[in-house]
Amino acid sequence: MSKNVSEQLLDILVNVGVENIYGVTGDALNFFVKAIEERDDVDWIGMKHEGNASFAAFGHSQTKNGLGVCAGTVGPGALHLINGLYNAKKERTPLIAITGQIDQKQQGTNFFQEVDLKKVFDDVCDYQAIIKTPEQAPMVIQKAIKIAMANNAVCRIELPANIAEMKAENQQFVHAIKKYVSRLVPDKETVLEAASLLNKAKTVGILAGDGCRESRDAVLTLSKKLNAPIVHSLRASDVFDHDTENVVGLTGLIGNPSGYNAVMKCDLLLMLGTDFPYIDFLPHDTKTIQVDIRQENIGNRTSVSLGVWSDIYSFLDLLNPKIEQKNDTRFIDKLKESFDGWRKNMKEQASPTRENEPLHPQIFAGFIDEYAADDAIFTVETGTSAIWAAHHISFNKQRRLIGSFNHGSMAVGLPSAIGAQMANPNKEIWCLSGDGAFNMAMQDFITAVKYELPIKVLIFNNSELSFVKLEMEQVGLAASLDALHETNVNFAEYAKLCGGDGVRVEHAKDIGAAIQQAKNSTKPFIIDAVVSSGALSLPPHIGIKEAIGFGTSKIKEVGQVITGDKSQWENIKKELQSYFD
Repeated sequence: MSKNVSEQLLDILVNVGVENIYGVTGDALNFFVKAIEERDDVDWIGMKHEGNASFAAFGHSQTKNGLGVCAGTVGPGALHLINGLYNAKKERTPLIAITGQIDQKQQGTNFFQEVDLKKVFDDVCDYQAIIKTPEQAPMVIQKAIKIAMANNAVCRIELPANIAEMKAENQQFVHAIKKYVSRLVPDKETVLEAASLLNKAKTVGILAGDGCRESRDAVLTLSKKLNAPIVHSLRASDVFDHDTENVVGLTGLIGNPSGYNAVMKCDLLLMLGTDFPYIDFLPHDTKTIQVDIRQENIGNRTSVSLGVWSDIYSFLDLLNPKIEQKNDTRFIDKLKESFDGWRKNMKEQASPTRENEPLHPQIFAGFIDEYAADDAIFTVETGTSAIWAAHHISFNKQRRLIGSFNHGSMAVGLPSAIGAQMANPNKEIWCLSGDGAFNMAMQDFITAVKYELPIKVLIFNNSELSFVKLEMEQVGLAASLDALHETNVNFAEYAKLCGGDGVRVEHAKDIGAAIQQAKNSTKPFIIDAVVSSGALSLPPHIGIKEAIGFGTSKIKEVGQVITGDKSQWENIKKELQSYFD
C-alpha cells in the first residue's frame, strides 16, 4: 500500500530518533496525526496550548540530546508555537516545528486562517521547508532536519492541507540521517599566543559558559595550573556546581560578590564558550582572551586582546600542556574564602528556623537541594525562582538545569518539565516556578496528569511578579502594585481537581514533609509554597546608577505611604520584615 506525504514525513522523523511530537492537531495536521496513531514507535503528545508544546519539545531535546518536534496547525495554531521556538533558538536546541497550511488553491486570497508563515518564522528558523509538491517533499524535509541537527537550530516544515494526503513520491531520496561530530581546531600560533598571555598574567579569571559542557575536566585542569577562579553562566550552573574546586559562583544580576570580583579584578580574563550578555558586569580595560565556536560571539560584549575560533575541547587540548604552573594562590584563596562565606550566608537564609510568615522562599529551595535526587533534572522559570535555584541548589555534575536563560520567557518551567519527563521517564523532574509564570501555562498540568507524569512543581506563591518589581525599583520607579499583583487559586487544590496531587505550605515546620511527599508521589504534584513578596535579591555589585535607582524608588514608595497608600505601606513592611528576620 502506497504512503501519503504525511506518512513519509513521519517515517523520516522516526528514522532520526524522534519519539514524541508535542502539539495541538487540526485541519492540515489531521492526516499527520492519523499516521502517528497507526504506529507504536512514536507518540503524539496532545497539549492544551501550542506555546506549551514548543516549550515541551525544547525540554525533551535539551535533556535527551536529540531532535525535538512540535506541531501546530494552520495560521493561529502555528503562531502560538513561536515563543517556545525563539527560546530553543537562543538556547541552541535542535527543534523541528511542523505547521499546517491552508489548501494551496486558496493561498494568497486572504482565506480563513491564512497567515504568511514564511514571513512570520523567517527570523526564528535557520531554514523553512515549505512543501509545494509531493516530489519535492522528501528532499526539503530532510534538509530541514539536517540543518536543525547540524546547527542546533530551529527549522520549520510547512505541510499544506491538500499535500498532506497526496501520494508520497521520490522515496528513493529518503536516506539515513545522522549528526556528524567534528572538531574546530585553532591554529598553533594562536594557541601559543594564548599560552604566552596566560603564563605572563599575574592573576587570571575564567568565565565559563555552556560551551564548556563537554570539556569540564580540561577547564578544571587549566584552572588548577593557573590558580584561576572559575565563574560560570547561569546556564552552566550544572557544569560547574558549587562544590567543584576553584568555582566561585556567578556574576551578573543574580550573581555573588566572589564571582563578580573574579571577573572584574583579574589581570587577564579568559572567556570560554560564553556570550555572557551583561556588559556592566564585564571589564572593558582588562586583557581578555575569548574562545568560542561561533566566531560572531568573539568581542561581542567586550573588546578582546585575543580571539580564538575553536571548540573548547580542541583549544584546551592544545593549550593545557603549554601552561606553566603558577604558585601564587592569594587571588584565588581570597575569592574562595569570600565564596565560602557567601554560601554560609545562603544556607542561613534557607534555614527552616526562619519561621516568619509568609515564609522565606529560600527555605523551599534549600530543602529541595537536600531531598532531590543526585541526577534530578530541574526546570526553572524566568524571575526570582531562577535566583533561589541558583543561590540555594547545587547542580552537581549528575543534575541538569534548563530554562529560558537567553530568551528570558515566562511560562517555560511547567511545559519543559513535561518534555523532560517524557524524555527521561526514570528521572526525577523538578519545576521551580513563580506564580505568575505558572498561571500562564497551568492548563497543561492536565496534560501531565493525562500522561501520568510524576513531575514535581514548586510554585513560589507570593501573589506578585517579584522580578518585575525588582526591575522597576532598579530604575527608580515606585513599584506599581496593581500591575504586579497576581490573583491566584489554591494551587494544591487545583492539582487535585486536575487529577494530580498537591499540598499547600504556609508553615516552616511543614516544608520538609511536603518536599518528601512530592518526591515520593507517582502523580504530578504541586507544592503551593506561600512565600513572602518582600524577599530581596540584589546584584553582587551596586553601582551609583543602581544605588540611585533603588534609593529613588524607595523615596517614591515612602511618599505614597505618606499620602495614604496602604498597599505601598504593606509592601515596605514585607520587605523590612523579610530583610531583618
